[in-house]
Amino acid sequence: MARATIFHQMHDLGIAAWFGGTLANAVALNPASSEAGISTRVGAVANAGWDKWTPVNAAAIGIHLVGAAGLLKHDLGRAKIQQGVPSMAVTKTVLTVAALGVTAYSRVLGKKVSEHHAVPAEDGTTPNATTPPEVASAQKQLAVLQWAVPALTGGIVAIGAFAAEQYRPEEVSKGLVQRLLPTS
Repeated sequence: MARATIFHQMHDLGIAAWFGGTLANAVALNPASSEAGISTRVGAVANAGWDKWTPVNAAAIGIHLVGAAGLLKHDLGRAKIQQGVPSMAVTKTVLTVAALGVTAYSRVLGKKVSEHHAVPAEDGTTPNATTPPEVASAQKQLAVLQWAVPALTGGIVAIGAFAAEQYRPEEVSKGLVQRLLPTS
């Protein structure tokens, strides 16, 4: 059981950092960059913040994935006998793959913006009239994607909380009985 506990902790710590960091940057860093004073400093401030977050985010994602893989392996037997576990695992996997895809695409867009270090902008995701067109396009997409990552990872957090409840002995027993004696 100790190994499962470590995987739970890795899963939860990684997803918490992935969710919380991207949400904090969307809520605080991107809008706060507008306070830089000069429009060309706005992009520099937002880029510096996101560039500093990227390695931490990568580590959080890696920790989450190792924990998730460990839990998946640990729970294979449980998935065969406890009703609801397979669909929950599939849903978490789909959300994780989607979050990884959105995060990766956001990073590609973020690199486009970051390459123009002192790009003029209104805030971290809002171009102004003098923002280069390729950067403005990336920022407009990032304005949407900055909320998609916390939404997807928040879904993973919610399912993880529900899944933790399913580990309680009375839930395991109930799920086993429901699997063995399906309702007509």
